[in-house]
Amino acid sequence: MDDLLSEFLTETSESLSTLDVELVKLEQNPNDPDILSNIFRLVHTIKGTCGFLGLPRLEAVAHAGENVLGKIRDGELVVTPDAVTLVLESIDTIKYLLGELEQNEAEPDGNDADLIGRLNHFADTGQIPGGAPAAAAAPAAEEADEEVPMTDDEKLQAAFDAAEYDPDFEVPDEPAAAAEPEP
Repeated sequence: MDDLLSEFLTETSESLSTLDVELVKLEQNPNDPDILSNIFRLVHTIKGTCGFLGLPRLEAVAHAGENVLGKIRDGELVVTPDAVTLVLESIDTIKYLLGELEQNEAEPDGNDADLIGRLNHFADTGQIPGGAPAAAAAPAAEEADEEVPMTDDEKLQAAFDAAEYDPDFEVPDEPAAAAEPEP
């Protein structure tokens, strides 16, 4: 297995374990901005790395989940048990895709348009689609298929955004003097 892919799988597995704990906390404290930011950041990092590694199916699911989480974080959507269930479904799909990726070193064939359509519908309307006829769900699925992939600049920005920020870090005005070589 490629070292980069192996590292991605290891780090993403750790992130998903953290994500599971954070989602339970979110159900208990739906308005906690720190929990919402942590969850968003974890999914955002997964999405950005998928784009960098060329994993379009995984990236599309993570992107749709990230859109919902971003709107919840920004106060545009309200956390409800149904919303958390929908986000959990996206996380379960991500876990499944990662498991297949680990076994086969490639994304499995398949189509996540239904899930992506429901996530996008919730992101757009704040309502969970329930029992709607397939014909009514089709436009949302078509919109999901038309999603524009991330550009290289967006992928770089996602990687930059995922980096830890240290507010106490100061850049010196002048470079430090080189150390004298030891005899």
